Amino acid sequence: MVRILLIEPMSLLRGALTAFLAGEEDLEIVGELARIEEALPITRRLRPDVAVVDLDADTEVDALDHFRKDLPDCAMLILVDIEMASALHRGLMSRVDGFIGKDTAPAQLAEYIRRAAGGERVIDPSLAVAAWSARHNPLSGREREILRIAAEGRTSVEIANELHLSVGTVRNYLSSIMRKAGARTRLEAIRIAVDSGWL
Repeated sequence: MVRILLIEPMSLLRGALTAFLAGEEDLEIVGELARIEEALPITRRLRPDVAVVDLDADTEVDALDHFRKDLPDCAMLILVDIEMASALHRGLMSRVDGFIGKDTAPAQLAEYIRRAAGGERVIDPSLAVAAWSARHNPLSGREREILRIAAEGRTSVEIANELHLSVGTVRNYLSSIMRKAGARTRLEAIRIAVDSGWL
C-alpha cells in the first residue's frame, strides 16, 4: 500500500484527487492539506511514501527543503502548469523526485505515484516536451529589466524610482522572478538567470 500525502491549495481539486486516488486499491491517502507549510508539523506522524504537491505562488522553497529533511525517504512529486515548464530546472529539480502536469489524467497520476514510490524519478512527457521547446526566456520584458537593475546591486526603492513604479510593484515582480527561477533569494535568481541566458 502506497501512503500518499496530497498538498493542493484548491479545495475542489484536492477533493476530486482524493476521491479518485482513494478508489485505487494499492493507494491510501494519509493526509490532504492546502499548503506544504501545514504538513511540516505532522509529516513524521503521517509517514507518507509519496507527497503530491501543488506549489502555489506563495510557497517558500525553504518549506520543500524542511519537508525533505524531515522525510528524506518520501518521494515528492510536484504538480506544474505546462506554462511553467521552462522553470523545471536547477531551482526545483534537485529538491524533488518528479514533475507532473496539472492536466494529467487521474489514472496517469496514480501510475506516476506508483513509479515514484518504487524509487523512479518521474517527469510527465508533456512537461518534458514543453520544457525542451520552451527555450524562450520565462521572464517577461519588465521582469528582465527589473532583474538587470537588481543585478547592479540596486535596492527595490532605487529600482522603483528609476522605473517609476511603486516599491510594492517592484517587490511583486521580484517575487515572480524568484518563483519562475525556483530561487530562494534575489541573488540566487540573478545567478540562475545569468546561467540560463535570460539576462
